[in-house]
Amino acid sequence: MASSATLLASFRSHSRLRQAEQDLWRISANPGLLIPFRQGRRLHSPARFRIKAAVAVVGKEEASPELDIFACPICYEPLIRKGPSGLNPSAIYRSSFKCERCNKPFSSRNTYLDLTVTSGTRAYNEFMPSKTELFRSPLVSFLYERGWRQGFGQNGFPGLEDEFKMAQEYFKPVAGGLLLDVSCGSGLFSRKFASSGTFSGVIALDFSENMLRQCYDFIAKDDALLNAADVSRLPFESGSIDAIHAGAALHCWPSPSNAVAEINRVLRSGGVFVATTFLSSVNSLGRFLVGFSYFSEEEIEDLCRTCGLVNSCKVDHFFIMFSAQKR
Repeated sequence: MASSATLLASFRSHSRLRQAEQDLWRISANPGLLIPFRQGRRLHSPARFRIKAAVAVVGKEEASPELDIFACPICYEPLIRKGPSGLNPSAIYRSSFKCERCNKPFSSRNTYLDLTVTSGTRAYNEFMPSKTELFRSPLVSFLYERGWRQGFGQNGFPGLEDEFKMAQEYFKPVAGGLLLDVSCGSGLFSRKFASSGTFSGVIALDFSENMLRQCYDFIAKDDALLNAADVSRLPFESGSIDAIHAGAALHCWPSPSNAVAEINRVLRSGGVFVATTFLSSVNSLGRFLVGFSYFSEEEIEDLCRTCGLVNSCKVDHFFIMFSAQKR
């Protein structure tokens, strides 16, 4: 895995930065160019073609057998673990994992644990839709917490601190539980949840390896653990998670219905899912975010209901925050 220093060094190269800016302009002008453009370019790492996610675990350091919630992403059976218990990095890196049913092994790779379906593959590659591939771009990942996410305020997002406080209000019924931050990006909200002391542990998950590098750079001081996981097949036991957060992510998912159904699976009874996204109304970002999924209040309510979740919404301009609880 490239270090954050290597990533930053690449941006200091004028020619590469100029090319990256041109690439981003081409994507924003016509998202349809994204996939063929990326297919024709040599990437920094072949692993970026694989559907993976980064998971950063920030929690208490004491060993706790109850925190062994990892499951096989293929058959969802509990993983057999050899090594010290607990989610802290030192325990994970000294452990090995294997599926009890399909016998598939999973191992740590210095800074992360690979818990994807494609873990161990060498020749197989898989592409994501352009709206998802955009956030695998090194430039977008680098800029995400350096102005990109903050720019959502012009479309009704209340600002990072207020958004965090709103989410915390929704999560009050599950305070003290384990929180999963899905599509965490650079880990912006993951760090806020972890430092709040509200939860026993925080697990941050994203599909982008470049977002993973940014996330690792930001949370390294917190002694965080990085895992690789397939966002469409969460490597957690059913009913093992108390709270799930997805900030500005729903419109990026290839299949929101599959994702919400998977979220319902891993939530315990009474667990809470809180998410933010853009409403379907035409807005100033519409010219740029072509190809993304937008939803009405009614669609979100229907999606949650059909996946077994009961929800409530807070709407402001083109911003919507909704909370859904598992029955």
